Amino acid sequence: MTSAQPAAAKTKEKLPTPRERARARTIADIVRIGREHLALHGAAALSLRAVARDLGVVSSAVYRYVENRDELLTLLLIDGYNELGDEVDAAVDALPAGDFAGRFRALAKAARAWAIREPASYALLFGSPVPGYQAPGERTTVPGTRVIYRMVNIFDAAYRAGALDAAVSSAVVIPEKLAKDLASIRTEMNLAVPEASLARGVLVWTSVFGAVSFEVFGQYGADTFKARDELFEHQLSVLQGVVGLQG
Repeated sequence: MTSAQPAAAKTKEKLPTPRERARARTIADIVRIGREHLALHGAAALSLRAVARDLGVVSSAVYRYVENRDELLTLLLIDGYNELGDEVDAAVDALPAGDFAGRFRALAKAARAWAIREPASYALLFGSPVPGYQAPGERTTVPGTRVIYRMVNIFDAAYRAGALDAAVSSAVVIPEKLAKDLASIRTEMNLAVPEASLARGVLVWTSVFGAVSFEVFGQYGADTFKARDELFEHQLSVLQGVVGLQG
């Protein structure tokens, strides 16, 4: 055996043990049932005892996998953020890298489609805070920012390619304190897009999810807009112009 072989053996990925696989399956079942209860009863009424009953085990057994209700909420948040992020990534990646306008629209429409299909999970992610629960940022920030990072990176890639009209926002004066915040974001995300365009990107981000929230939470009213798909397409056209995205 050569000296390189032991090193290669050490770096070989360790396969999960049967116990670890069984634990992962049980946690996945708990999350699945938790999502069903979330849809039926809402986040504030989630109960690990009720989840255990539907799982077919005594409540003490569930606590070996999920410590309490807050831990269940955290698992549901991470699951929801990642499911949304996966669907957005798939929709964006299905289009050519240079189709910036198409990618932006695909991102927004994928987010809307997921929210309409999973209103309870969307409400947990973007609705009112659950009383008494504080999401642990060290676990939820990364999955929770996947979609906005993807959107900003579309705008930044468009700017680098000369497909983002910076003149759209050049006439707007950014206040000094806001400029510092935007500069910090640009540094953190290694963005080339200027502060004025980034500020408009933030407006686009909040507007997309505001439009989705209005639809999911019934804020338009039952009879105000029947052509919801056409309304959303129009909103995306306006927002595309706001950020200066060509195409």
